[in-house]
Amino acid sequence: MAAHPSKIDWPKRYELLAEKSTHPVIKSFYQSAVSNASLPISEVPLVALDFETTGLNFDKDDIVSVGLVPFTSKRIYCKDSAHWLVQPQQKLDEESIVVHGITHSELKHAPDFSSIMEPVLKALTGKVIVVHFSPIERHFLYQAMMSRVNEGVEFAVIDTLELERRALKAKQGLLGRLFNSKLGSVRLADSRTRYSLPAYQNHNALNDAIATAELLQAQLAYHYRPDTELSQLWF
Repeated sequence: MAAHPSKIDWPKRYELLAEKSTHPVIKSFYQSAVSNASLPISEVPLVALDFETTGLNFDKDDIVSVGLVPFTSKRIYCKDSAHWLVQPQQKLDEESIVVHGITHSELKHAPDFSSIMEPVLKALTGKVIVVHFSPIERHFLYQAMMSRVNEGVEFAVIDTLELERRALKAKQGLLGRLFNSKLGSVRLADSRTRYSLPAYQNHNALNDAIATAELLQAQLAYHYRPDTELSQLWF
């Protein structure tokens, strides 16, 4: 499948962000970021990240749970996975409860994000972050940090939704694009089905993180070579 080099020079971006950062944990995150964009994907340490939130408004909604799991292109380290419930700064509405199933009683004794910020960032440090639909994790993590310590965090991602869209467009071909044929769903569950991956309970942050890790492994096996450079996959 055709490569799509990142428009951002992430090694240089991380270097600049590290110089500007005043928060020790955030600075360490930038200083320890994977900075070799030419690394083959088979050698890249990865971590799948997923959030459940009170809604999808980046300005007013907040994180209610975090799930993450470290992995590589061949292995998933479930014993090192982590899952946190988080007390949101905004009220939990009934509509979001229907989606993620996290209730008021479950969050009654949950900590504020500020209490888990350091372990979350440390779990992400030194790895390339993998998500399914990057605006969620990028914007919500930035806003959560900004509202607590007055400094947001930026990071490169490999987005399995974007990789799936690329794969579907490649399969669609020129005629399909000319006749505007439908690409098909790029939702996490639907994308997994194309690779015969098992169904998971959706909208559980840890389940979705594991599901995302498995999806990337399948996408890499089907569409990319082990020596595909990181620069062709992250953005």
